[in-house]
Amino acid sequence: MMKAICSMLFRGTSVILLGVFGCLCEYDGKVNIEDVGQPKSPHLIFIMVDDQGYGDIGYHGSDIHTPTLDKLAAEGVKLENYYVQPICSPSRSQLMTGRYQIHTGLQHSIIRPRQPLCLPPDTPTLPERLTEAGYATHMVGKWHLGFSRPNCLPTRRGFQSFLGTLTGSGDHFSYQSCDGAEACGFDLHDGNRPAWEMRGNYSTLLYIERVKKILQSHNSHTPLFLYLSLQAAHTPLQAPDLFLHPYNKQRNRQRRHYAAMLSCLDEGIAQLVKELKTSGLYENSVLIYSSDNGGQPLSGGSNWPLRGGKGTYWEGGIRAVGFVHSPLLKRKGIVSRALIHVSDWYPTLLGLAGTLQSHYNLDGHNVWGSISEGLPCPRTEILLNIDPVSRKPGEPYDKALIFNGFGIWDTAVRAALRVGDWKLLTGNVGDGDWIPPQALPVGPERWQKLEKRRNKLGKSVWLFNISADPYERFDLAEVRPEVVKHLLIRLAEYNHTAVMARNPPDDPMADPELHGGVWSPWLGLDGWEENRKDENGKKEKISKVKHCKLCKLKALFKKVESRLERKTLF
Repeated sequence: MMKAICSMLFRGTSVILLGVFGCLCEYDGKVNIEDVGQPKSPHLIFIMVDDQGYGDIGYHGSDIHTPTLDKLAAEGVKLENYYVQPICSPSRSQLMTGRYQIHTGLQHSIIRPRQPLCLPPDTPTLPERLTEAGYATHMVGKWHLGFSRPNCLPTRRGFQSFLGTLTGSGDHFSYQSCDGAEACGFDLHDGNRPAWEMRGNYSTLLYIERVKKILQSHNSHTPLFLYLSLQAAHTPLQAPDLFLHPYNKQRNRQRRHYAAMLSCLDEGIAQLVKELKTSGLYENSVLIYSSDNGGQPLSGGSNWPLRGGKGTYWEGGIRAVGFVHSPLLKRKGIVSRALIHVSDWYPTLLGLAGTLQSHYNLDGHNVWGSISEGLPCPRTEILLNIDPVSRKPGEPYDKALIFNGFGIWDTAVRAALRVGDWKLLTGNVGDGDWIPPQALPVGPERWQKLEKRRNKLGKSVWLFNISADPYERFDLAEVRPEVVKHLLIRLAEYNHTAVMARNPPDDPMADPELHGGVWSPWLGLDGWEENRKDENGKKEKISKVKHCKLCKLKALFKKVESRLERKTLF
């Protein structure tokens, strides 16, 4: 009954939205296509969802209804040893570049809206490489990889069309996004322009309708790369009422809204797959589904029985929901335990496209043979991160380096590494609680069921055998010092290849109030010209105007005022 109602909602929404949309401007991994008239390379559909917890999918025993995702995973390959990064931008940067954070300078945190920072311009992105291989490339959804300059935008990094948001979060209906309390603006863009006319449409429904439009208009003889980066189920927790009703008995308000967001997402994926089949693209397609990080328990997510959550390097923050669905798989309906990381999709998709020349300068591996045929996995270890900015200035070196780190590694630095069965963590790796599902109802009892583990004062190294202890309940750092030393040496070796962390301060000139109320590029605008088609199809040039002195002065006063407010509050 619910599925029928949901489908009716999507069909109704389609009628509303159609008027809004205009024209859309190792192992080699190669798939052999024998069908006459089909493109040589497969269509690639990559779906990234936001903040979905490991325990928040039906086939992991969740109370959330995800029948479409369960079916797609059951008919494909479930990835049960699959890792991402603990927060948004790092996972997305590694998907787009195939490189660890330490090699792009993005090893500290997310890219904040007012931060003059984005993907390194000299690092080719996945859509740029696929465009060179003859692919049509389209992105729908959340970017969160920086937009301070025009050449940081998705349409300047390989995507031929883009509908979505540039920042990390925002209202799912109004697309109002705030960075702190003092900088708020509109964040929904169609290409390089703000899409004011689309306000009021729920993000998941809006994005699915654009995806359907892309699939309907795509020439099946041209290979397609479609990157659908859904904003759900990131806060704020919002969903259409229709999807909330099945969870009325759920006492936890956050969990109820979070579940509704995932049910809406699930129905949207059903519409996507249906359109793939209707458009004649399905038989020659590879669909990959991935969460960008673990769930946030205080915002409705569940990573149970894993330890920790979003923002941590415990398994609950980095072990992700992931699967591959494709008629081209040689093995279907199986569970893969191959060690796979989000950086592996870059060479894997290039391999499928027949354009992977070498793995030079890449940290990812082509894992299609492991997924499709069960061949030995080329990946044996994952550098989860080394974040030198995280080290507290007053942390004593003698204990962290000499005693805990055996003189090999400064264990006050936040770092995490998986090698074979072993996982090593150093520094402040985040809250390591185990949070059972639905353990946070509204009211003072919300904290009663949390499992707590207190660390000894001064502890900065943890070691786990993840294969034998996936829930990280038995720290072996003291009983296996030889393993700790070996992994500390590996961290030091990785660190020798790292570039300097880029973490510039926020720029007051980024304030949307200075740019018509819209989050948009604010640097490198002088003389920048953009080609755009007018209503008659003719190209017109739009020059960005210079920032006025008054705007800069206004930004300076606003920055000083916000700092004074913070001092008063904190």
